[in-house]
Amino acid sequence: MLLWILVAVGAFHGAYTSGKMSFLILVYLFALIQLAQADTWRKAAYSGFAVGILIAAGWLGFFWSIFGGGAVALWCVYAFWIGLFVAVARLCLRRSGSKWRWMLIPFVWLGLEYFRSELYYLRFSWLAPGCAFADVPWQTPLKHAGMYGMGFLLVSVAAAAAFAWQKSLIRSLAVLLVGAGSIWLGALTIEHGPPPHPAAGVHVAGIQMEFPSEDEVLLRLNELVRQHPDTELVVLSEYTFSGPVPEKVKEWCRENRRFLIVGGKDRAPAGNFYNTAFVVGPEGNIAFRQVKAVPIQFFKDGLPAPEQKLWNSPWGKIGICICYDLSYTRVADRLVRLGAQALIVPTMDVMEWGRSQHELHARITPVRAAEYGIPIFRLASSGISQCADRTGRVLQTAPCPGDGATLLGTLDIAGAGKLPLDRWLAPFATGVTAVLVIGLLGWQRFGGLGRFFR
Repeated sequence: MLLWILVAVGAFHGAYTSGKMSFLILVYLFALIQLAQADTWRKAAYSGFAVGILIAAGWLGFFWSIFGGGAVALWCVYAFWIGLFVAVARLCLRRSGSKWRWMLIPFVWLGLEYFRSELYYLRFSWLAPGCAFADVPWQTPLKHAGMYGMGFLLVSVAAAAAFAWQKSLIRSLAVLLVGAGSIWLGALTIEHGPPPHPAAGVHVAGIQMEFPSEDEVLLRLNELVRQHPDTELVVLSEYTFSGPVPEKVKEWCRENRRFLIVGGKDRAPAGNFYNTAFVVGPEGNIAFRQVKAVPIQFFKDGLPAPEQKLWNSPWGKIGICICYDLSYTRVADRLVRLGAQALIVPTMDVMEWGRSQHELHARITPVRAAEYGIPIFRLASSGISQCADRTGRVLQTAPCPGDGATLLGTLDIAGAGKLPLDRWLAPFATGVTAVLVIGLLGWQRFGGLGRFFR
């Protein structure tokens, strides 16, 4: 069991370290299923929890600089879900009929991952297996299956390989290789028409600034239009201002005939506020505003958005996500369902959180672009800012740390985005998992606790 714990942790770190090793995530999932075959449910749960803690301590280490000792509790929250999967998978393998037990494991994984990422208070989608492929330029499977769907496919292959392992090591390795290849090749056989011809392209520029003064903002804006006069739309980060857009900034937009998207605060009842992205038009007016849909837990991040709408820009329908809103499919999906043709994402990633936080957060942009098939322009306060095309390729980026760095890109506005297949499969799997867990626990309860806890 110790060996499989080390294999799981090493494979996960390898997959997340380099896009060239992304398919090591299969080995990680394979090792988790091997741990699920422990002789007691406690060993299965504790070994899965150990894997989760070792992964979280490596990839979520920046929690320590944000929350101090409270980071350990958050690492344990992430590890709990890995341990729960291993324990429930053991229940499936030990208590279900032999014909179907292995087929239940992918549904358990998808159901638990979707619930922990999207549906409860501490929801957080980072470190999902699908995000291991963020650095892979060829992202056809993500386009069709989605981030959670990729996890479902990978666990299916890992479960098949674990089943074959019982008879032959060579057969198990063959299943892993053939399964991985089939995911990619199978995605290529799905017919989809030629990419839509861009109806309009907008020249966008963003400037990375962390808590700047009003004078600094105006100075950087003037430098930008002087160096890049073809810029049509300027994007600044979340929380650029600690209140509404200042009148001098509105005047700048009027004098320079530019659109500006910038983060600030709108007043809310009872002395609260809305974390808002303002769109200032070339007339100096507030042409549109979008409030952050999911404020960050444990932060003073304002009230959640009363509604989500699209900005009917001169170039097409543009959705605005604020920072971590892009990490939640249930937030970004609403914009796509409304007909979004591109997404713009003002983001606050504080420099003191560390480079690893910036790198981990940056994985979301190419994944979402590939899933929806629309371009995304994400401007972070101190890096890593990105401009991704509709295939998920990151065309331009600004560094971290990068105070004052400029991100330039062209958003090709064409057809509206589409949701991948996992958007209906994931809720279904969550329901299946809930019924399965309740059924197994109930059966074991009435069948005798002694047998259950063996």
